[in-house]
Amino acid sequence: MERTDIKKWINKVFQITLPLILGAAILVWTYHGFDFGQVRQVLTEGMDYGWMLFSLVFGVLAHLFRGWRWNLALYPLGEYPKASNSVYAIFVSYAANLVVPRIGEVSRCGILSKFDNVSFSKSLGTVVSERLIDSVCVLLITGVTLVLQSGIFARFFRITGTDGAFFLHLFTSTNFYITVACIVAALVFLVWMIRNLAVFARVKGLIQNMWIGCMSIRKVHRPWLYIVYTAAIWACYFLHFYLTFYSFAFSASLGWMAGLVLFVVGSIAVIVPTPNGAGPWHFAVITMMMMYGVSKEDAGIFALLVHGIQTFLLILLGIYGLVALPLTNKHKIKDV
Repeated sequence: MERTDIKKWINKVFQITLPLILGAAILVWTYHGFDFGQVRQVLTEGMDYGWMLFSLVFGVLAHLFRGWRWNLALYPLGEYPKASNSVYAIFVSYAANLVVPRIGEVSRCGILSKFDNVSFSKSLGTVVSERLIDSVCVLLITGVTLVLQSGIFARFFRITGTDGAFFLHLFTSTNFYITVACIVAALVFLVWMIRNLAVFARVKGLIQNMWIGCMSIRKVHRPWLYIVYTAAIWACYFLHFYLTFYSFAFSASLGWMAGLVLFVVGSIAVIVPTPNGAGPWHFAVITMMMMYGVSKEDAGIFALLVHGIQTFLLILLGIYGLVALPLTNKHKIKDV
């Protein structure tokens, strides 16, 4: 095996196994000693499936709005993909992220290149600008939530060992080590992404086209509609999560403010490169739910079921997208 082949193999192993190992390790620690029989009991007797199904509607709507918003960013570049193709590409990308975190951003650009002849590098640029806008949205929502619920966040930081006095408990707080592991993993993955982008940069014209894609946001088609879609995406994300509260007796009375706090914490946790945030998301949501008086067992059930069901939705949508794309583009498939 040649040296380059070995490097590629190591890269693939790093991409797939490290996120899985990290997520699994945090899940094992979070659920050690947990009675999984309670989950079965809640599934059969203690869950309101009507509310859970209703919440999933907003999960689908968020993807639809994201696909439609993407098209508005592509129009100034002279790229006009079918709206359905953009939506299906979003479906597939989120399912792909379950296998290799963040690979979906690349895969959805490849899908539009194949089925609509959209420039891969330009569309990748629009994805970069899209992620920056989403990051700003998360920061704004987090800022507002921090102001409204500062006391709860202060307690959360103390419990996870990340407040100003954490040095006093540095070697005794397991929560602190989990938090640090998540931060380190996110930084390592960021460095890996940058290094791989540096490799892509050697391809002639790619960076220039990506820059053109990023700057397309300045001339986005119908900017007011782009803003509406952005607001709709994040409103749907919140409702996708918050409405699940009403599926369980122990969380139904928490209220929308608690929902906003947990939503923010969960949104930050999924930055850690594990499949759909598995592990860090559970840890953060369980810890925060306990701040609101929910028992550790009930919080564990909530995190396990909500994350599992929402992940299953992503898988179903990804399969649907993969099947629908060739069926709706029989005469447009480009050989690649």
